[in-house]
Amino acid sequence: MNRTPGRPLRADAERSVRAILAAAERVLAEHPGATVEQIAEAAGVTRTTVHRRFANRQALIDALATEAAAKLAEAIEDGHPETAPPLVALHRATANVLRVKAAWGFALGPAAAGSEPAVRIHEEIARRCVELLGRIQEQGVIAADADLEWVRRVYYALIGEVLHHREPTPACGPAAAGTAAALDPDALAARIVDTVLHGVGPRPAG
Repeated sequence: MNRTPGRPLRADAERSVRAILAAAERVLAEHPGATVEQIAEAAGVTRTTVHRRFANRQALIDALATEAAAKLAEAIEDGHPETAPPLVALHRATANVLRVKAAWGFALGPAAAGSEPAVRIHEEIARRCVELLGRIQEQGVIAADADLEWVRRVYYALIGEVLHHREPTPACGPAAAGTAAALDPDALAARIVDTVLHGVGPRPAG
């Protein structure tokens, strides 16, 4: 986490940092130009408290991006991409990624993309994704001559489409019923994985 250097934080100080980051995600997702004062107010702390932990607004955004990237890496690790059956790992990791990305939309978006630690985490995630796709390729599910980097990019694009697509809200449903966050991540993961691996053409008979 990109905080002002110093000694390890006490438990109460760590809780304060977590509250600031959570508030920053909420506020900046609604108002990307929000000030440190607005974030501090949402976190229930003073501006001085925020600046004690983060040198400036950009440092706070960088820390937010790094925190969210770490959450994403944890979500993928929970899918056990190196040890679980590769198709099971891909489905579970995809569902987990959808949950994290829905909760950290600003921190994982382009406005917070400049954090160097976060960039390194995302590069590692991409590397592990290609490795997992390679395991699936070895099983014959992906064509032997397929460009796995291209497959990864298509996979990422499908995840992005799911998260950014908005459908009309049903007249009899709740206001958020049409958003990605309100849908079933497991069902969406199944559709994403099926599309990546099998496309949209007709399935062979039998």
